[in-house]
Amino acid sequence: MAEDVHITPEGLEAVRKEHEELVSVRRPAIASKIKAARELGDLSENFEYHAAKNEQGFMEARINELEQIIKNHVLIEKPGRSELVAMGSTVRFREDGEDEEMYRIVGPAEADPKAGRVSYESALGKALIGHRVGDEVEIRTPNASYRVRIVGLD
Repeated sequence: MAEDVHITPEGLEAVRKEHEELVSVRRPAIASKIKAARELGDLSENFEYHAAKNEQGFMEARINELEQIIKNHVLIEKPGRSELVAMGSTVRFREDGEDEEMYRIVGPAEADPKAGRVSYESALGKALIGHRVGDEVEIRTPNASYRVRIVGLD
């Protein structure tokens, strides 16, 4: 049985766009590259052919991954007027002496810390869920632990 993929509506839309781009634009382009490389003759020493086949393999794997996300998605809706951090919440917090940081709690399929999205499965996501503004929370990572204070919840 396939595993549920928790994702926000925006994340699902991005996955659908990427899937459409790969299927309708990139797949035909790579097929053309393979065809052109094949016409050059001996495939055993044809770098262009092998590079295009390799690129095709990676792209097909990504298409399959995106199709699984689309097929098995469970939407993470923004929580209503809850006082507790939950999946879909945007949390602002501060570590002592540091600038305020802000992350949205999302599913692993769309986590991107540099873009302000952390997975509910990450150390940070697990630690924040269930807490409220004003709480001091300990974040335990494999190498260390640190404390943050939740200063806002959107």
